[in-house]
Amino acid sequence: MIFKLTERDLKTKFGTFREILYYDGQKESIALVMGNVENETDVICRVHSACISGHVFNSIECECQAEMEVAQSAIQTAGKGLIIYLEQEGKGNGHLALMASIPYKKAGMKQSEAYEKAGFEKDARSFRPAAEILADLKVKSVVLLTNNAEKAEDLRRAAITVVATKQVKIDEWFRGGN
Repeated sequence: MIFKLTERDLKTKFGTFREILYYDGQKESIALVMGNVENETDVICRVHSACISGHVFNSIECECQAEMEVAQSAIQTAGKGLIIYLEQEGKGNGHLALMASIPYKKAGMKQSEAYEKAGFEKDARSFRPAAEILADLKVKSVVLLTNNAEKAEDLRRAAITVVATKQVKIDEWFRGGN
């Protein structure tokens, strides 16, 4: 079970979001909410995992930071929506797994295969906290911004109504197409 700890307004280059901090007894999760989402349908939603390389060190080896910006921009344009940020670096395996998988990734493997080759799970993430946050915020249904169809299925298995998924098209956004 997840618990709401505190909240505040957070000013970003995409407008002001309400930042809500949750805790499940082991990890923190954050909901960034713009506008009123309570009892709303078809709310734009991005479930986003932590990425130290992309978010902190501005790495160009992944698209994590760009995906976050695309999501914030889409929500700003819509005037409402939310991003759920989950503390699950390296597809839930941690930063060590990410670093250990680099040689396999450079050899041409997909990231999930590289994790397995390095001795970790393909994808150890859990989207249960995201489902619990959506329930706490009383969101009726979401349009999920994702390039991962499995994420939508995990949310549906947790009784979240995902009415549609939209791919996060980074190249298009950077060219001004979004």
